[in-house]
Amino acid sequence: MDTPLDTISLLGLRVHARHGVFDFERENGQTFVIDVVVHLDVRPAAEDDELANTVHYGELAERVVAAVENDPVDLIETVAERVAGVALSWDAVQLVDVAVHKPDAPIGAVFDDVVVRITRGRPADRGVRAR
Repeated sequence: MDTPLDTISLLGLRVHARHGVFDFERENGQTFVIDVVVHLDVRPAAEDDELANTVHYGELAERVVAAVENDPVDLIETVAERVAGVALSWDAVQLVDVAVHKPDAPIGAVFDDVVVRITRGRPADRGVRAR
């Protein structure tokens, strides 16, 4: 049986951005809340006590913010895909769960949140580097 992967979670990252299908969403912008959970094996980092063998969550946060702030798009589904691509840019990451929350979505009803959740893995042709 395969050993389950470990996780590093970055939850509740708030980013002001200008995504949405309506002009006022792009003009005024709004807060998006991003959750990223990366799945990886942290044992190499723990054994060597070496940051290079894991995901630097501060750098992950900076890259996610940059990916969400830039280049407005219509759909938060597109934003989620961008964030997944950022997380998968680390060789150690095998799988990523992303949630993009849009708590101020322009909906004519009382609601708590709108969330798109995706899970993406490393493409089959990109295996883990041998250690």
